[in-house]
Amino acid sequence: MARTASLSGFPEWLPEERLVELHVLDTLRRTFELHGFSSIETRAVETVGQLLRKGEIDKEVYGLSRLQDDEGDTAAKADPHALALHFDLTVPFARYVVENAGYLSFPFRRYQIQKVWRGERPQEGRAREFTQADIDVVGDGELPFRYDVEIALVIAEALNALPIPDFLLRINNRKLAEGFYTGIGLTDTAGVLRSIDKLEKVGPAKVAELLKEELGATDEQAQAALKLAGIRTKDTSFVDQVRALGVSNELLEEGLNELEQVIAAAVQRAPGRVVADLSIARGLDYYTGTVVETVLVGHEQLGSICSGGRYDALASKGNRKFPGVGLSIGVTRLVSRILSQDLAKASRSVPTAVLVTLNSDESWGAAQDVAAQLRSRGIATEVAAKAEKFGKQIKFADRRGIPFVWFTDDDGKHQVKDIRSGEQYDADPAEWMPAEEDLHVRVTAAG
Repeated sequence: MARTASLSGFPEWLPEERLVELHVLDTLRRTFELHGFSSIETRAVETVGQLLRKGEIDKEVYGLSRLQDDEGDTAAKADPHALALHFDLTVPFARYVVENAGYLSFPFRRYQIQKVWRGERPQEGRAREFTQADIDVVGDGELPFRYDVEIALVIAEALNALPIPDFLLRINNRKLAEGFYTGIGLTDTAGVLRSIDKLEKVGPAKVAELLKEELGATDEQAQAALKLAGIRTKDTSFVDQVRALGVSNELLEEGLNELEQVIAAAVQRAPGRVVADLSIARGLDYYTGTVVETVLVGHEQLGSICSGGRYDALASKGNRKFPGVGLSIGVTRLVSRILSQDLAKASRSVPTAVLVTLNSDESWGAAQDVAAQLRSRGIATEVAAKAEKFGKQIKFADRRGIPFVWFTDDDGKHQVKDIRSGEQYDADPAEWMPAEEDLHVRVTAAG
């Protein structure tokens, strides 16, 4: 069970909780690397001008200043060169690509696992400091649409390897949506997208009201936009449903074709994991094509655990553009739900597999020699700090969650005890190995 953080919005993990988080991070890293993504790390701070150039998220950005600075927040916001903590990894990555383009090989495949900071109201699934795991593919000048398909499949594979409930990647296409809105006469497509993005929070009646009051939509236009948002299919049948709405637009057709390709590939390679959901809009302005949000089935109130999409103009240098597509997993959100719902547990609370006991304080050096032999074969080992009665040393191992205790008598004879079963037997420190399931901490799904 995850603890409540003493400072709201800034979670900390107990050792056994951290082991679960590390398992999630290691699983993601292995999956990303299996698909050829290279790891990078960007700085934690960016200029305010860099962070705010796409989308209105200034209320969520933490400015950076020294305690002795006299300038107020207002002055910092007005200065585009002021520093702030990054709120996601996509905007810093765009800057990274532009600055390092001469050193990168395109299409550039990157994954990035780092902390980010966002000043929103803390609640379950939303923290002010949290870890994200991103994958992106960026091209130089152009990026084949096939990468949109590949990114979705990689994420489905990565999430499938985690100890989490069933999940669904809900996928839409901005071109489809924008072409449809233009086709029904709504020219402020970005405004319509922002309203549709609120659909699950406020409901269709409120969204229709927003479309009419803020964007000047007629009742017929508002209802048409809501009909489009109501289409959701597990296969490519959404294409016929959209065309049945009777709207004709070139951009709409392009988006339909792209979304059809993603869904068709997912039905074949990740069956049951992906749906075409035409209510998905994504609030940030830089998305231009495929957009994705991912939910845990039965835990939808947690919100999206993985989101992202296609961006064709986020990164540019003069006339040179670097289009990309990527998805971001909210690791902290996932881990919080895993812990709070007891969805997975670690096989023990510490990495240590063996505690080497002491017969006397003089035996500490010999115990270290035993420990060194065990560690040389990858067995995590501790040495007792004091030559207490063996019962106390065993109790110490038990409290720590260490499964094995090692004994060496005055004649140099070695024995190891499994304190879970009570079994004790002779052992050679140069050869003994625990069972594979005891060598490392294992994190397994509950049940």
